[in-house]
Amino acid sequence: MGEHNEDQDDVAEPARPTLTTTQAREMTTGLREAMDDVRRTVAVLSARVRAAHAAKVWLPLGFTSWEAYCGAEFGISRAQAYRLLDVARALAAIHDAVTAGPGTSRTRDSDPGAAAALDYGLSQRALIDVSGRTGDVAELITRRLATLAHSGLTALDESTLRAVVRQAVRDVRTAPHPPPAGPPVDPALTELRRVVDDLAATTHQLGELMLEVAPAYLSDTAAADVLAPLCEQIGETLENGLAARRYAMSGDRRALYGTVL
Repeated sequence: MGEHNEDQDDVAEPARPTLTTTQAREMTTGLREAMDDVRRTVAVLSARVRAAHAAKVWLPLGFTSWEAYCGAEFGISRAQAYRLLDVARALAAIHDAVTAGPGTSRTRDSDPGAAAALDYGLSQRALIDVSGRTGDVAELITRRLATLAHSGLTALDESTLRAVVRQAVRDVRTAPHPPPAGPPVDPALTELRRVVDDLAATTHQLGELMLEVAPAYLSDTAAADVLAPLCEQIGETLENGLAARRYAMSGDRRALYGTVL
């Protein structure tokens, strides 16, 4: 009792003046600007985290480790402290690949602080997911920027750079991890793993479609009402659609157990 969830958004509230189209557009613009500010703040924070860690800022202050320093100075957990580093390293690798690429002279020649904070439109979750595969992301970005340069583009604007970076991160997130080095395995098992990886990648794409229709802030119950017509139209079960949505949000294949997998 007294709890609020997304299903209560339509509950009657005190009458409010109806917004005009202009007012609604101004409010939306304000929200977009606030979201952009948050993403740029994350980029600046990540650059400072990386610099502080590289300088071992905790030692002159009498702390024995990065996690001890973050806990005492900022009140964050060990996991949060190292997630900050994951995000910082991923952004640094992406920025280095972008600024080293052909056709990005405008980015290199602009204010370094502004360039470091270029909004690629990436969530912290996405950056954490690829933090262990930054080499793969950087290689993809470098190769695709080179391809664009060879096609005749002499300078790339921010929207093009953003699109290249986001697609590279998405491709690495959905690609299967390379198998660990070891003795040869059963070919049938290798093929089965490939099929499962392909299925997971396809399901992740389906989940992103589901998120476009039913954003992450909706509960499963509210999302089910929104997604039911879409699932019926594309010939997919609602249960699988919801599982794919959870997988796209979490990146954890366990969200697919018992449904798609």
